[in-house]
Formats: sequence, structure tokens, C-alpha cells
Amino acid sequence: METIDLGRAISPLGVAEGTPVYDPEGRRVGVVDEVSQWQGIFDGLVVHTVPLPGRHVFAAHDQLAGVYERGVRLAAGRDELREIEPPRRGRPLGDESRLEAALRRAWDRLHPPR
Repeated sequence: METIDLGRAISPLGVAEGTPVYDPEGRRVGVVDEVSQWQGIFDGLVVHTVPLPGRHVFAAHDQLAGVYERGVRLAAGRDELREIEPPRRGRPLGDESRLEAALRRAWDRLHPPR
């Protein structure tokens, strides 16, 4: 495992856009695109993967090993992160899980109505 100095631990709500994200082995997965929260509670991170053009994936709060000043360390591997896809239509919003709701909110922020 590669050792990277990520600085001191910080609140996930304070992580900046563009902060590098690393998998458990220390390989760079991408960068933070957005912090996801619901009613002020941290849900997870939207990560833009590398190499470019990349894709957007969602790292749920329980898939993070630590959030630091200069990087985020994942507890999950890159392949375990959920790709952000268009929300499924035809289901009442109250029927979605917390993860589905977070993914829908991320999709809506990344693809605002025109």
C-alpha cells in the first residue's frame, strides 16, 4: 500500500471540490465533485473518476475510511461505488431507499432541468 500524507482528519461536510480520492490501496480513483447531504446530514460523496473523461460515482458514507485535508481514503474499492444513473421513473419518491434518494439528488444536481 502506498503511503500518502493526507493531513489531518476533517468533517466530510468540509471536504472541498477537487480533493483527490484514493482506494484502500492508495491508488487515485478520482476527485470529489460534490458533498451529498440530506437535511444537513452527510450522505456521501459524488466522485468524478479518472482517467478523463471519467464518470460520476457515489461513495456512500459507509464506504469512506477517512476524510482528510488533502484527500479522501475509501474503505471500498472503485468497483463497489455506485454509478450515478438517471433515477427510475414511475415510483413514488417515498418508496426509495436512502441510497436511491442520495443518488437521485446527485443526478438532479449534475443534470439540472433546462
